[in-house]
Amino acid sequence: MSQDSSAAALIRRAGGSTIGSLFRARARLAPGALAVDDGQRRLTFSALDDRVNRTAHVLAALGVGRGERVAILSENRIEYLELELAAATLGAIAACQNWRLAPPELQHCISLVAPRVIVVSPRHGALLAKVDGGAATVVELGPAWEARLARAASAEPDEVAEPEDGLLILYTSGTTGLPKGAVLSHRAEIARALVFRHHLGGGATSSYVAWPPFFHMAATEPSFAALLDGSTVFVVDGFDAGRIVELVEEHELGWLVLMPGMVGAMIEELTRRQARPRGVTLCGAMADLVPAHQLAEVTRLLGCPYGNTFGSTETGLPPASAGHLPVGEVPRRLSKTQSPYCEIRLVDAEDLDVPDGQPGELAMRGPTLFSGYWRADETNARDFRGGWFHMGDMFRRNPDGTLDFVDRVKYLIKSGGENVYPAEIERVLLAEARVADAVVVRRPDARWGEVPVAFVARKDRSLSEEELLRRCRDALAGYKQPKQIHFVRVEDLPRSTTGKIQRHEIEGWLARGQIPRE
Repeated sequence: MSQDSSAAALIRRAGGSTIGSLFRARARLAPGALAVDDGQRRLTFSALDDRVNRTAHVLAALGVGRGERVAILSENRIEYLELELAAATLGAIAACQNWRLAPPELQHCISLVAPRVIVVSPRHGALLAKVDGGAATVVELGPAWEARLARAASAEPDEVAEPEDGLLILYTSGTTGLPKGAVLSHRAEIARALVFRHHLGGGATSSYVAWPPFFHMAATEPSFAALLDGSTVFVVDGFDAGRIVELVEEHELGWLVLMPGMVGAMIEELTRRQARPRGVTLCGAMADLVPAHQLAEVTRLLGCPYGNTFGSTETGLPPASAGHLPVGEVPRRLSKTQSPYCEIRLVDAEDLDVPDGQPGELAMRGPTLFSGYWRADETNARDFRGGWFHMGDMFRRNPDGTLDFVDRVKYLIKSGGENVYPAEIERVLLAEARVADAVVVRRPDARWGEVPVAFVARKDRSLSEEELLRRCRDALAGYKQPKQIHFVRVEDLPRSTTGKIQRHEIEGWLARGQIPRE
């Protein structure tokens, strides 16, 4: 941190806690408490702190300093958290890479952040080999990495990070078809940890089952919250219903996050095992995309309410995740309750506040907000206009102050907890010379909540659905690939007076089962 000795500077420094410094403080307070457990290794806070220090020294020796990016391409494992916490100490930014991406998508994400170092697990080495890492030094987790740690110093490195420094870059799908890098500061992550604790309520543990991928906010952020609170992070390598239910039976847990598409499998496993949860405070996320009867069943089996959430990578759990759905009840409405520590407005196209009962775009400000998109000044100027972050989601405020989701300003498909913008898929389809036009819409799905479906107008009828699906498989992550392609005549695609294809009309075709024939 700055060595300015003026009174103002000293006061500012005294309030300058970071994720790294708060983790250190927790390790000193409860060195023998269990910090992380992956089913094979159990590390106390003291042991984890030691490995974080060594990791920081290894990264520093590789040239990582304040503001530098460390790209991480790995499945869930304890080393992932160690790397993030080491970056927190050095003032570096952990750029969390999505291993589900196809090589062209991953190339964009890595090139965007120009990392100093890329850390890869053996499982994903073949994927990284298909990508140009630029000038980055590539190191692989495993025996050689452990040997580096063993040789490194265990002393605490100097703390140089400041609250507004970037800590994480998490990627979000872009309306232009390419992912954007959302920069999350120490300030935002500390505020998000406090909101997480608020939603759990007093007295509850913050222990967390980190099964979503660490490149997702649903794993990294609750893990930070648990560690700062002195609770345990149980690291699980992806959604493993059997392992998750074991943990539910063995440990008291805070928020057990369940994504649409996974709730049914959890119900089956809990029922099969006749599980007796030791104690879960809250479960679930994104209730809108889960069948109502499953909401009632999973809460009954776990003995806890379901989180009626609405947040984002950019905002954290805010703006509207404070509501809980009661145990064992089929909800009649899914109106959202505003989270604490944020301010919101509902605005029209001119950014004027709309009256209650009228739909408006939700704009938010507060300490959980991200620090903008990496290298995207034009997008940041637009989305942060007026000093408020405009989410692109339309809501209506009810007389009781709750909020009802209306639609997305920027058309978005929420599939199994992942964001999919149609432009990502349309870009791939339109790259085929035999395609005259293409549009992608969402279709309700019992497992994933929503899935993408494509409508394509062909120039050449020799073009097959399998050829287009193969092109999508080569260029897109699995969850982004269209589940079906319908061929239609270009003149049948419904358009507005400005020539834009009207997605809601095409959704009506699907709902009615009346798709025009080519």
